[in-house]
Amino acid sequence: MTDALKTWTPRAITALKGKEKIAALTVYDYATARLLDAAELHLLLVGDSVGTTLLGYANTLPVTLEHIIHHTSAVVRGVKRALVVADMPFMTYQVSVEQALVNCGRVLQETGCPAVKIEGGEFRAPTIRALTQNGIPVLAHIGLTPQSVHVLGHRVQGRDEAAANQLLRDAAAVAEAGAFAVVVETVPAHLGAMLTEKTAIPVIGIGAGPGCDGQVLVINDILGMSGDFKPKFVKQYAQIGEQITQAARAYKQEVSSGAYPAPEHTY
Repeated sequence: MTDALKTWTPRAITALKGKEKIAALTVYDYATARLLDAAELHLLLVGDSVGTTLLGYANTLPVTLEHIIHHTSAVVRGVKRALVVADMPFMTYQVSVEQALVNCGRVLQETGCPAVKIEGGEFRAPTIRALTQNGIPVLAHIGLTPQSVHVLGHRVQGRDEAAANQLLRDAAAVAEAGAFAVVVETVPAHLGAMLTEKTAIPVIGIGAGPGCDGQVLVINDILGMSGDFKPKFVKQYAQIGEQITQAARAYKQEVSSGAYPAPEHTY
């Protein structure tokens, strides 16, 4: 059972492989981070999904390094135990290893978070190796990588043998390069299980089936705050979005009628 007082580190997350399922969620702000940390989650990801969930963009590509630094700093202030990971935005690490070192180092220095996430498999191994050798823990991300939306679309990855074999090579490469875990997104369940079995580090699935070492979802999705966006792999654990609208409507009605503020709300 999870030690409620344990502070989760990259090394501790790696050590959970084969021992305990990893529960992770995205989070973007101080108040929500406090609530999720109280739930004893292992890992909180400040995802570049902030672009679509909070900032209203069509995809994650417009998210900047300043956005991630701003939101990660807030999350770090709200967390005592979970491992906080900052998602590196599009084109902040792809240009060169040197660019990745500078920008990832800046994120750790300015936010206080201990790790970053970057997308890419076998071809990204040199960057992952350089980051980890320079003291920057990396959560890798393979499969459907949202920053490649214009190339990959939103299709399930790894359906044919060649694509599945490439994902197996990707997972092995990022593990060998020093990643402490790898997110695998939107692949058939049997492939998610195979990747988990054959990869030395934890495989954290999102739309990758139950056979993974853990799962990660977007907080807005599981709370019913994403409107009509309901991927097959998402389970809604609450309908907070509907409740917010109902509360705001009730407030408006009471203001309009004069029922609020009542005597007990008045000095």
